[in-house]
Amino acid sequence: MKPLTRRQTLKSLAAYATIQIVPSRVLGLNGQTPPSEELTRGIIGCGGISAAHLKMPGRLLSLCDVDSKHLAQRMADCNGEKNGVTPYHDYRELIAREDIDIVHICTPPHWHALMAIDAMKAGKDLWTEKPMSRTIGEGAAMVKAAEKYQRMVRLNTWFRFKDTLYGSGMRTELLKRITSSRILGWPLKVTVSGVTGFDWKFFWVGKTNLQEQPIPEELDYDAWLGPAPRKPYNAHRVHQTFRGYWDYDGGGLGDMGQHYLDPVQYLLEKDETAPIGVEIDADPQDADAVGTWRRITFTYADGCQIVLDGENRDKQAAYIEGPKGKVFKNYESDIPDLRKKIRELPKLPPMITDFHETVRTRKKFALNEENGFWSSTMVNLGIIAHRLNKNLNFDPETLTFDDAEATALVNQPMRGPWKL
Repeated sequence: MKPLTRRQTLKSLAAYATIQIVPSRVLGLNGQTPPSEELTRGIIGCGGISAAHLKMPGRLLSLCDVDSKHLAQRMADCNGEKNGVTPYHDYRELIAREDIDIVHICTPPHWHALMAIDAMKAGKDLWTEKPMSRTIGEGAAMVKAAEKYQRMVRLNTWFRFKDTLYGSGMRTELLKRITSSRILGWPLKVTVSGVTGFDWKFFWVGKTNLQEQPIPEELDYDAWLGPAPRKPYNAHRVHQTFRGYWDYDGGGLGDMGQHYLDPVQYLLEKDETAPIGVEIDADPQDADAVGTWRRITFTYADGCQIVLDGENRDKQAAYIEGPKGKVFKNYESDIPDLRKKIRELPKLPPMITDFHETVRTRKKFALNEENGFWSSTMVNLGIIAHRLNKNLNFDPETLTFDDAEATALVNQPMRGPWKL
């Protein structure tokens, strides 16, 4: 697959803006949506995170999982038999339904791209879990598919537009006013650590001594693996603890990275590019099991930096630091009267933060496949550096590294018959 460059992405967006397709059943008379008509949904993946998706707006028509126990539990949770919810084992049956508008993807990341592209090809709009993709190349393929099939996409992390940003005690909207005003100067450094209010969840690590176990009767393990390499079954590989293995995710960074770093990308005005360098401080990694890291530093072409401090080494770290000032947790700052100044700064342009509005108007959601691709790419840069235990230089235009081993991880092979 030929890499998607930033320039090609922007060109594609311009073309995309001229043509929009809306499912006819979503529109009522003269293009107006009848108040009584709900958008319809199907959910693929019935693990822990799917419980939250059950509560999302829209009428739920179907659920799908390769684990019959997980599927039965979610059917019970939504009173599915009584409410006309159809259970499926194969996601392709779900996306083939013409009466479903939105597909939610709640599977491990190694399935995200394949399911997303198949769903978009089938005319569905997409609400998918983070990280957007397990590899950079898969993310690029998702962007191309959204353009080709003219689909709307929402990634399920929301801190760039609502809620307090984890333990920082701050909202991205107000921090964005600060960074946009240049009151801190430029370039900026952002530190993401326990000191500034974040938890890297280092309990998501793999085991290097897994013994083969019998596959539970309720689990179709081959279907769970899908495009991932075939490896002997062990309960620690699947369900929640899958995050500890490179084949399916990237540990705590894969789990929390897009939650934590997408708002930072937005604050640093980097929604159309990626860091050009990544430095890693960690021990050498196992070929299969994800371990922990001490520090990861991303550097952009303009000198902006993002520091992931896994050891909480800097006990006095500011969340955002520039040549003219610092902002710590809870808006504490060395700039006098910062809280008052924030209120006086210009408000930001509005974003669409209701995905059903996006589906009906065909106007992009606040966090979509375009800006989400770049924050997912940042996560994957860190994962590749960690996996190889190498400092790397990256070209955001060509999506390649200065290292052949790292570039090989941009587009990783899939186990047949699965392919993008």
